[in-house]
Amino acid sequence: MEIKKKYISIIAIMAAGFLCACERKAPEDFHQLSAGEGREGLLQEENGEDDDREEHWEKGYDLPIKEEDRRKAEADCRAALKLTEEIYGKADKGEASNVVLSEEALLQMKEKIKTMGMPVTGNKPYQVMENWKEMEHFLLDAQKGKAGTVLLYRIHSDGGIGRFQYQYDGKNMYVLAANMTWGREGMPTLAYISYTRIKEWRYTDKGYLSYELCVPEPPEVSELIDGSCLIRVKPLSEECRKMSEKYVLPLGYQGNNLLCSNWDKENLEYLDYNGVYEYFYEMRSGRRLKPEEYPDGIPAEEFEDTIMEYLPVSQENLREWAVFDEEHQSYLWERLGCGNYAPNLFGTSVPEVTDIRENGDGTFTLTVDAVCQMILCDDAVIIHELTVQFSEDDNIQYLGNRILDNGLLMIPEYQYRVEK
Repeated sequence: MEIKKKYISIIAIMAAGFLCACERKAPEDFHQLSAGEGREGLLQEENGEDDDREEHWEKGYDLPIKEEDRRKAEADCRAALKLTEEIYGKADKGEASNVVLSEEALLQMKEKIKTMGMPVTGNKPYQVMENWKEMEHFLLDAQKGKAGTVLLYRIHSDGGIGRFQYQYDGKNMYVLAANMTWGREGMPTLAYISYTRIKEWRYTDKGYLSYELCVPEPPEVSELIDGSCLIRVKPLSEECRKMSEKYVLPLGYQGNNLLCSNWDKENLEYLDYNGVYEYFYEMRSGRRLKPEEYPDGIPAEEFEDTIMEYLPVSQENLREWAVFDEEHQSYLWERLGCGNYAPNLFGTSVPEVTDIRENGDGTFTLTVDAVCQMILCDDAVIIHELTVQFSEDDNIQYLGNRILDNGLLMIPEYQYRVEK
């Protein structure tokens, strides 16, 4: 299929910079789009003013924007930003040049924008899209070939606001994207505005809008430009969101193999204990591991207490299976970097709990999807079942993980943090 061929070409380009071992699915329900009727009115207005415009319409990016649409987008962004002005003014912006607002402030902003009646979301994992049914209604109509328009607002981590106007003309889908931020003197500043055709799109059964924008491609450019986008429209349940945020997001799919390998209580030998330690450390202490505090490795007692809190492994087995320095009574640890990790698309995936099943023996099985937003644009690269047990004080112990179907074929070979 054309999508599959294109993905192979992308991988060839990326191989020069980093390793990718994931294969993109070629779903049959993608809507293949080409330049069409959506451009005709504007081209007639331009009266052949510039030959380059025809080429832009064929390529689908950097499309000309009608002045009235530009003014409307800027006015809407300004109005949305004005709604959040007081919250932004009171928020702690820190001393760094790149402002990152607290999650609390961003949620307050989202609540304000919500009152406009339009769909609004944020940039954090598991964000709830407010007024999401309006977005879904537009997408379901578009799947049936019905023309329409919908506005989506996105709150950025710096307090800026993005406005995305999706337009479907019965054949092609376009997006007019604008972003406005707070300038240095506290004045709203339009950061960018663009009009682009969406090459292909779908609304998934899980409730994700998945699409790929038209972007410059080799040989026109020398570097890969990722035009993919994955937006959760239909929210996760509150329970699944909490489980995702607290118990699987801190682990992820890079730097440890807890969520991306098959194991259980009887098969614990091949877990990367030296790799997963830093993630358990942060979950336990609420702060990141500082390498300068452990120049000679992690003291045995501290390492073992942390690991055994989260995994059903004994001290004896830890000293056998992990990389242990018996002379110094410490476990080796290295920061994740280019020497012990080959970047891959799968590693950027976000684990998302989609189902919780009680097993009747005090344990629970969490169904987890690996959601990859970069290039793959897949709401479930792999699906796995994670078995856990909770204590009375809401602590967790991980008891096993099982990759479903042929998911192991999608996972690059794991690279251990510290070699024995």
